Formats: sequence, C-alpha cells, structure tokens
Amino acid sequence: MKPPANPLYLRDVDLRQAIELLFFGYRDFTGDADRILSEVSLGRAHHRAVYFVGANPGITVGQLLDILRITKQSLSRVLNQLMDDGYIRQDGDIADRRRRCLFLTEKGMQLEAQLTEIQSKRIARAYREAGADAVAGFRTVLHGLINNEDKSKVITPAKMSE
Repeated sequence: MKPPANPLYLRDVDLRQAIELLFFGYRDFTGDADRILSEVSLGRAHHRAVYFVGANPGITVGQLLDILRITKQSLSRVLNQLMDDGYIRQDGDIADRRRRCLFLTEKGMQLEAQLTEIQSKRIARAYREAGADAVAGFRTVLHGLINNEDKSKVITPAKMSE
C-alpha cells in the first residue's frame, strides 16, 4: 500500500478518486432510503424535508428553505404532498401568525425513524471498519466541504445534549 497522500500535494488522481468515492458513497447511502421512499411514492426531496423537520420540530418554512436551498415553489410541492399524505403537520407560530411551523405526525415520525435507522446502520458499519481516527478525519473533511455560512447548522454532539 502506498503512503497516504500529503494534503498539500494532492494530485489530480487523488482528487478524482475522492469525487468518485463521494459519488458512489452517496449513491449507495441514498439508495437504501430510496427503496423505502419509492414504496410510499416519495423521493429524496421529501426525505430531506422529513429528516430536517424531524430533527428540528417546529422549524419554520423559511428556516427549512434556508437549509434545503430549494425554491419556495419546490418546497411547497414537497410539503403539500407530505401534509396531504399525513407525514407533516403545519401550525401557526404563536409569536408570529405569519410564520408556519412544521412538525412530523406520528406517521412522519415512523417514516423518519425507518429512513434514519437504515442509513445509520450503513454509517455505523463504515465507522466500525474505519476506526476512530478515520471517523474523526472523515468528519473533518465533510465539515470542510460545507459552505462556511452553513457550518453552524450541522448537528453536533453538544447540540444534541441541549
């Protein structure tokens, strides 16, 4: 095995390998959830909405738009289907009636748990195979891929215990 690449002297082949690993990893990571979603006639945009509403009960439509970075029209279609199908409910904000707050229904919580469980198992397996140092490095690399203005939005163990 060749020694690890010095990050200051990455060759084109090293960067291309990383791109391919991300493509294949993402394909298989999302593929697990895609199979479940297709059974209920939902797609990846629905999955992202369900995930972030589940992770942030009471999130406003505006906050969800900020996270997902999709158009209002696209989010509207996704949310309308999720509400029509009974996965998400929308309540008015007590402090500001103009804002709509989103919550998962029981049905939505079950779907979110099923999707998160299957993806968590894939990540847990990869983490076990890689070891603690690799996991820490992986997290650092993924964090580095995120735009600076969004880094604070990522869940951390400290945020989970609040």
